[in-house]
Amino acid sequence: MPGKERLTETARTPSQFTLEGIAPLPEPVRRWLTHSIAIGASLADSVELSMRGKIRLGRWRGFSAEEILTPPYGFIWAAATRLLGVPVTGFDRYLDGAGQMRWRLGGLIPVMSGAGPDITRSAIGRLAAEGTALLPTAYRNAAWNAPNPDTAVAAWTIDGQREEVRLRIGPDGELIDVLIHRWGSPNDRPYARYPFLMTVEDERTFSGITIPTQFRASWLTNHDGNGNRDGDGDGEFFRAEITTATFR
Repeated sequence: MPGKERLTETARTPSQFTLEGIAPLPEPVRRWLTHSIAIGASLADSVELSMRGKIRLGRWRGFSAEEILTPPYGFIWAAATRLLGVPVTGFDRYLDGAGQMRWRLGGLIPVMSGAGPDITRSAIGRLAAEGTALLPTAYRNAAWNAPNPDTAVAAWTIDGQREEVRLRIGPDGELIDVLIHRWGSPNDRPYARYPFLMTVEDERTFSGITIPTQFRASWLTNHDGNGNRDGDGDGEFFRAEITTATFR
């Protein structure tokens, strides 16, 4: 996984989660955090994930992947799938202030690659969304508000770019879904900010930290921008199950 060492090196000696440490935060944020982090658990700065699932590349295809998330510094998602029976491997990442994707057929033939300002802006949005949902101990790196009793909003500033991640929180603090207006070009539309939704279907606890372990991701290109989460079914492109999580 190219660049992994630079992300793991940023991890600090973690402190421990306490109720006193989150006392200034709005109630929905505290409800989610106390559900997600056991008292006394280490406030990890980074997480390494193993996952499997399906991704839509023309049609739905199985994949396996490893990911490291260290917000706000970066992420690397390295995966493998198959196209016409031939392995496709590669990575998406945000590292050293730049986004990049590189995918090869049979390890040799380039099938998708990208870099530049649009890829970087999109990757920053992904880092903010996944870093919030899949590494709740990173809450200290965001500014928080709560527009209503069921919603928490994390405001990130990553290399000068501001991203707002909206979490819908259940009555017991469980994470229901995550919404961000993310820079991208879904279905070959012009680059712009489009609603991007992660819907949580199950969760699991690893080392005292509870995170979504089954979820779906969709570009909601018909979303009205005013809280309507129905969107269009064609926007769903990713279904994943996290099998292991190691926090550092």
